[in-house]
Amino acid sequence: MKFVLLFGPQAVGKMTVGQELAKITGLKLFHNHMSIELVAPFFSYGTEPGKRLVKLFRQAIFEEVAASDLDGLIFTFLWSFDRQADWDYVDNVCRIFESKGADVYFVELEAELPARLERNRSPHRLEHKPTKRDISFSERDLLSKMENNRLNSLPGEIKREKYMRLNNTALAPERAALMIKERFDL
Repeated sequence: MKFVLLFGPQAVGKMTVGQELAKITGLKLFHNHMSIELVAPFFSYGTEPGKRLVKLFRQAIFEEVAASDLDGLIFTFLWSFDRQADWDYVDNVCRIFESKGADVYFVELEAELPARLERNRSPHRLEHKPTKRDISFSERDLLSKMENNRLNSLPGEIKREKYMRLNNTALAPERAALMIKERFDL
């Protein structure tokens, strides 16, 4: 079993690269908005019930996949490196998979702000993430999160052996996915 944690700021391309990586590896993709969009018709993700339900759904899926005979899972995540709760969450998720003998891979994406702002408006993103369709709100949220949180790691901060950082500002998602696959022999 392989668990690939694909993380980076909003609109960096996590879902799209994850979709391409799933195509060429056979791993299943669980992009973070799958759980957010499931809960959104009932509770906003920013509310306590919304956060609790998203966390419960994700936890259940992680546990079932880790105990299954699937080849593995790709999960996308917006990691605020200045929040201890996010570090703890990542550790918890990795433990679920590692406790079942899975190999865990960390892939950090980064891209320049103009590319991210453009991607934030892409039809592909909006098709898969209905809560991002209010472009004005989504863009303000992207800029606010970037201003108030550190969404990429510092050099040497991530100590995992199976880790790569990839600037995909000018990379096609297919190329980024192939680079990840080749780097980790997925």
